[in-house]
Amino acid sequence: MELTLAITAFFTLFVVIDPIGLAPLFVAMTSGMSQRQRLAIAIRACVVSAVILTVFGLAGQAILDFIGISLAAFRISGGILLFITALDMLFERRSARREEQSGDTGLDDDPSIFPLAMPLIAGPGAMATMILLASGEDWLVVTSVLGVMIFVVLLVFALFLLAAPIERLLGATGVKVVTRLMGMLLAALSVQFVVDGMRDLGVLAAI
Repeated sequence: MELTLAITAFFTLFVVIDPIGLAPLFVAMTSGMSQRQRLAIAIRACVVSAVILTVFGLAGQAILDFIGISLAAFRISGGILLFITALDMLFERRSARREEQSGDTGLDDDPSIFPLAMPLIAGPGAMATMILLASGEDWLVVTSVLGVMIFVVLLVFALFLLAAPIERLLGATGVKVVTRLMGMLLAALSVQFVVDGMRDLGVLAAI
């Protein structure tokens, strides 16, 4: 039973978090950074997202009910914030800020917490998945789900480490093209977050 649940949890979280799809986004958001900066960002993003998903797996529904926030509201707010990031990528505002910074430490334009950790890795869908898989279950099931989640986040981290070779393979022009493309896809994803949230609230008919 636990093995079946673990397999189900893995495939669900893998599809929802989409480690393969996050890799090019990481390349675009960390373009021009050193390998050390990228490693620090990858570690922070994965650790923070794992902590967030653990909290939601253990007590997510209770926290949301106590505060009075719905997952639909999470989806809408996350979509709006992601759209702003997508605009930055489309118009190269992030690159422009880096060029204006002297002695850049990587902290002024750090995407590790937002948008990488949340809402890209620990997004509304991943939070909802953790709540559905672990909420109200016995500790053995909860532990299994948490272990699967950590494994999926480790896959994300492993793919993030490939950012430098991917950037070298693409070259400067390729990175610009990928950044624009990922910006467009991220904008579409952000709109989908908003649409899903409005649909869950009953504002829109099922799409």
